[in-house]
Amino acid sequence: MSQSFKSDKYRYDGTAEFHLKKAATKIEDIYKDKADYTTQLADFRTAIDELQSLMYAHNRYGLLVIFQAMDAAGKDSTIKHVLSGVNPVGVKIQSFKRPSDNELDHDFLWRHLLHLPERGNITIFNRSYYEEVLVVKVHPEILTKSQRLPKEVTKDLNKVWKQRYNDIVNFEKYLYHNGIRVVKFFLNISQQEQGRQLIERIEDPTKNWKFEEDDIKERAYWKEYMNAYEEAINATATEKAPWYVVPADNKKNMRLLVGQILIEELKNMKMSFPETTPERHTALQNLIQTIHEQDGRTEE
Repeated sequence: MSQSFKSDKYRYDGTAEFHLKKAATKIEDIYKDKADYTTQLADFRTAIDELQSLMYAHNRYGLLVIFQAMDAAGKDSTIKHVLSGVNPVGVKIQSFKRPSDNELDHDFLWRHLLHLPERGNITIFNRSYYEEVLVVKVHPEILTKSQRLPKEVTKDLNKVWKQRYNDIVNFEKYLYHNGIRVVKFFLNISQQEQGRQLIERIEDPTKNWKFEEDDIKERAYWKEYMNAYEEAINATATEKAPWYVVPADNKKNMRLLVGQILIEELKNMKMSFPETTPERHTALQNLIQTIHEQDGRTEE
């Protein structure tokens, strides 16, 4: 494995301060050619599927995987390519769009609570409750206009963000204490590459449906978003719920890194298949004999 493929260099757990300007958006290719990329990705899919099956049999853990990124960074394609080989019964994908009126009438974590993984399952959040300290931080008027929070709560915005960071950290501790492991990805795309991807969406008729005019408006707040991401990662990166800041200018590299990291995180769970008691083993052996006898009668 090349040095650039060591996932710990992309991992942030709060032990060191994170500086977004020092985080790479592009790295040297970690695949030799297209065939090597395809082989590696297929191997990762198989490994993730096997580990998810083990997690299901072990029935003690669930895994919540969060993807956050600027528009056009490749969240959808990464989820599709990396997890397409996992048994559909064992993985769920939840995309969070703009909150509905009903969701806005609840606290900011409510709609996410409804989609947490069951034991043995992997749940993917395409965007998440982190939007509350990203989009809402860049556009704080959302607090009073859409979320309709009381004025005494929103009069000190710095306090609002600090409280939300604390709420998120405590929520993720709560999940950990209940067997739900949390892994968070920030797909780190450069502004130039994002612009190229947006233009491609505009020019390609098969991708026009992905394009929204608001994506261009939000690009004007690029610096504010980068500051929000940096602050959110520093405030919420913990040993039990780490952030992985993955270079996203090359989507093939990004997918391989995400696949490798998911495998490592799954392997870190102490899982095993349920042990069979001697009595159960004997009973199963007797059932084998019964099957042979049934086959023999069928042949007669």
